[in-house]
Amino acid sequence: MSVCEGKTFRYSNASIISYGSVAGSVESEGPFGDEFDEIIKDNKGSAQTWEQAEALFQQKALKHAMDKANLVPEKMDLVFAGDLLNQCIGSSCGLKDYYIPFFGIFGACSTFAEGLILAGAMVNAGYVDNAAAVTSSHYSSAERQFRFPLNYGGVRTPTAQWTATAAGAAIISASQKPPFIKAATVGKIEDMGITDANNMGAAMSGAAYDTISRHLKHMSSHPEDYDAIITGDLGEVGSNMLYELFKRDGISIEQHHKDCGLMIYDREKQDVHAGGSGCGCSASMMCGHFLKHVENGDLKRILYVATGALMSPTIVQQGESIPGVAHAVEITYK
Repeated sequence: MSVCEGKTFRYSNASIISYGSVAGSVESEGPFGDEFDEIIKDNKGSAQTWEQAEALFQQKALKHAMDKANLVPEKMDLVFAGDLLNQCIGSSCGLKDYYIPFFGIFGACSTFAEGLILAGAMVNAGYVDNAAAVTSSHYSSAERQFRFPLNYGGVRTPTAQWTATAAGAAIISASQKPPFIKAATVGKIEDMGITDANNMGAAMSGAAYDTISRHLKHMSSHPEDYDAIITGDLGEVGSNMLYELFKRDGISIEQHHKDCGLMIYDREKQDVHAGGSGCGCSASMMCGHFLKHVENGDLKRILYVATGALMSPTIVQQGESIPGVAHAVEITYK
């Protein structure tokens, strides 16, 4: 696989001033269950449908972020939001009552990184005072859309990943307070020839390799220069493929790599097969766990690389291969 050139953007004035996370019952039983801002135990939050429930998760995540920043919707300049559902209805229905200027975005599970890049660019350029990046996913809504009805009871393959019921929101502004967005590399579409919708980690691994490689090259950095290179969400299969791709270049990233899909659940006690996935997986892990450790200085420099399998139910039914994309955001304490 060749690594093509592409720009890495440098930011001089973009800070993540607040962030919020919401998670469901299965996620609350994982190793980081006590770090999320809010747990919705019944996964529906008293909503009538799973889609309404996902919208509620996204609404609550942004509310937590706004409350921490002492902001109200009327003081929000812009929001970039997306999810896995058709026409991103989790975002539009979840955020409509806030009446904030809205950009709907889609990058599958890479959506949160995409939102951070765009929100940070708008703030860094001085077009707005603040902008939010928000995303969500829900096991029940995603399974119904992409695979089978929940009551079908189909057997999940070993390569399958569990869509996280979770949401994350971050507000970016010009501030002298960490975490800072320092740089970003926009992903390119990579097609690994994977046609199995239950093997998304493999479909996304090539995109993660390409984006990380380009970012390291453009920043003249090495894996050991980062406290963590965080992917979301390659799971077990995709992570192992990522390691193999880098080994061809004589580079080992295992010791510096963390995958949100492998972290969010206790895979010995929870039957999630190859790990977690979904827009809300890495978003909730970033907003529930990683960003606070950058803010307090425990982590000085991280590279967040959210990965997305750009599939739809239609192309899967037609036997098409699943393209992948990965966006990288470098976040620092100083």
